[in-house]
Amino acid sequence: MILSSRTIAILIALLVAGVLTTATYLAPRLPTNQAFLAAGTTVAACFLLVYLAFEALIFREINGIYSRLEHIKRKEFKRLSNKFLFRPEPLRRIGDEIVEMAQRRQQELDELKRLQALRREFLADVSHELKTPLFAAQGFVHTILDEEEDNEEGMEPAMRRKFLQRAAASLDALDTLVQDLVTISQLEKGVIRMRRQRFDLVDLVQEIFELLEQQAERRGTTLELFPPHLAGQELEVVADRSRIRQVLINLIDNAIKYGREYKGHVSVALIPGRHGVRVAVRDDGAGIAPEHQARIFERFYRIDKSRSRSAGGTGLGLAISKHIVEAHKSTIHIKSVLEEGTTMEFKLPRPKEAK
Repeated sequence: MILSSRTIAILIALLVAGVLTTATYLAPRLPTNQAFLAAGTTVAACFLLVYLAFEALIFREINGIYSRLEHIKRKEFKRLSNKFLFRPEPLRRIGDEIVEMAQRRQQELDELKRLQALRREFLADVSHELKTPLFAAQGFVHTILDEEEDNEEGMEPAMRRKFLQRAAASLDALDTLVQDLVTISQLEKGVIRMRRQRFDLVDLVQEIFELLEQQAERRGTTLELFPPHLAGQELEVVADRSRIRQVLINLIDNAIKYGREYKGHVSVALIPGRHGVRVAVRDDGAGIAPEHQARIFERFYRIDKSRSRSAGGTGLGLAISKHIVEAHKSTIHIKSVLEEGTTMEFKLPRPKEAK
């Protein structure tokens, strides 16, 4: 049984009052030695009660605080869940506040460490992604200059043009990467505003199919709009057409790249519902393992680290798509099964009169 500070104070007061009253009543009749004995007994009793009071109210609570702080250091937060109840005793309330504050600081520290690790990873990725096309362009240009110095006649025009084309392609890739970095930075800051308008989603999907048709043919992939009867019909949504176009290009392009090669199949399903249109892009590729699914929307994250940047893009497409969709008050969901394929889907609102 745990006694409160008020209860212990009352007991001490009653005991001291009782002892003093008894001593006052008996003192004239007691000889000197017995009077000293009674005084010693009173002091001992008071000392014992005060010590027990301090032990119960102070030392035990302080030890409890240290014990809980040790649990926090070991990140055993579950063991503390039943200790943060309201208690009237001041020391216990102070202890709970200290422990809660320590727990918050520990969680903040863990979050800062996580963000620092992500920052280091991001800076390393950016450095790598920027230097790859930059070094390539630099190498081609210096090769041309070295040939001009070593040979009075210089490099053959056809070879020079070939090297310049490769340098230009590397610089174009660098420009695309920088533009993507600027775009995702603006999206994260909320600088880019979505220009919502009514447009035909079926027409947009067919436009993207025509844009990516040759790429799909090189991979031996067929592109399909589902359900088929939507072809030639209108399905209006309210969104930023240019940004949704960017999202669909990223998703369909990824589905072609990572889907099955030769006799592959990529479908874009447009499913009207009460609250909008569900857009689902599905491929029949190798699928994505569960441990990667939570991270594929991070900047520069690639499942296959061996893929070159040219094969895997800038590594920012899905991150940009995620921010664009979230700016439309929606979320990209991923459903993937290994060796069966992957589906990326999100929702877009319809005009009010079309619901």
